[in-house]
Amino acid sequence: MNFEFSDKMKNLQRRLQSFLDEHIYPNEQRFHDEIEQNRWLPTRIVEELKPKARAAGLWNLFLPGSEHGAGLTNLEYAPLCEIMGRSHMAPEVFNCSAPDTGNMEVLARYGTPEQKEQWLKPLLAGEIRSCFAMTEPAVASSDATNITSRIVRDGDGYLINGRKWWTSGAGDPRCKMAIFMGKTDPSAPPHKQQSMILVPMDAPGVKVERMLRVYGYDHAPHGHGEVTFENVRVPVSNILLGEGRGFEIAQGRLGPGRIHHCMRCIGVAERALETMCKRVQSRVAFGKTLAEQGTIRADIATSRMEIEQARLLTLKAACMMDTVGNKEARAEIAMIKVVAPNVALRVLDRAIQAHGGAGVSQDTFLASAWAMVRTLRIADGPDEVHTESIARQELRKWGRSAAKSQTH
Repeated sequence: MNFEFSDKMKNLQRRLQSFLDEHIYPNEQRFHDEIEQNRWLPTRIVEELKPKARAAGLWNLFLPGSEHGAGLTNLEYAPLCEIMGRSHMAPEVFNCSAPDTGNMEVLARYGTPEQKEQWLKPLLAGEIRSCFAMTEPAVASSDATNITSRIVRDGDGYLINGRKWWTSGAGDPRCKMAIFMGKTDPSAPPHKQQSMILVPMDAPGVKVERMLRVYGYDHAPHGHGEVTFENVRVPVSNILLGEGRGFEIAQGRLGPGRIHHCMRCIGVAERALETMCKRVQSRVAFGKTLAEQGTIRADIATSRMEIEQARLLTLKAACMMDTVGNKEARAEIAMIKVVAPNVALRVLDRAIQAHGGAGVSQDTFLASAWAMVRTLRIADGPDEVHTESIARQELRKWGRSAAKSQTH
């Protein structure tokens, strides 16, 4: 595998990094100040920077299709996603933030022309936002076949009932649409029971019950909502791809989304390591800088080694997705989904320790980043589901090899 980037990609990386240096990092404090002033309103700074990002040609970089996006492969987008992951506010500025990226990919890949006109077009323009309503509080949603929400045909429409939570983005007033996953046929085979359907957030019967906190952080103005859907009626034309195709859509959506999460995690880890290195060279304890302490130096070295390993594994997965497809790359995707968040958490924890009291306060990005990354060990499938998948594939591989050797 060749991970050497073309001159075009190196130029794009430089331009993106320059944008962060000029517009993102200097405005992070303003971003947080505006949220403090009114937590559930979009920040002015992000809205001001969006046109600048678009004018700079740094817009919708995640979409592989050149018709709507930059036409980049997963491997080409990976380092750009890493750069954006360094700042909490950055992905939205470039219209590359979850869950909109996954929802736009779903609409681009599976949506009808009418669905694309109504929802994809304004999402691509950054005019609205969306959410993804899948996880349910009443069941173990790590097994998506447990979903109990219903999508029932009723004449020329569907009636939708269910309670969802961790519906990220539901708190944003710009969130105009949810992709809702529920059962259309409970008697069908387990992976053919579910469907996905587009639900306007202002439809009668949709109610955001509360916003959930992550270790005390509400992640305003984006947030994670618990949302009820009570006899919500939408047209038949809102179904995605057709009844019973929910799992098929989910697999198409989650592969690229997991790559994005992992590369953003590596960006977070890189910034945490840089922050730690600067800190320990400027602080003195017991007569010498922290950088001269053996334990700190070991933490720095271990962090660098782990980041490099995680990046290489993620790039391998991205390359395989481009060359052999998501299905053949499923083991690598599962591996990075476990490895990258865990590496980022370890690096963040070391950086927090090196910062002492400042590390757990609001004076650095470290504590909030740790809380956010910690959720990724659960989101898009918990570690346990991915490790089980990896083990199952490994055992199957060697089971075939053993059976073959016994025939000779």
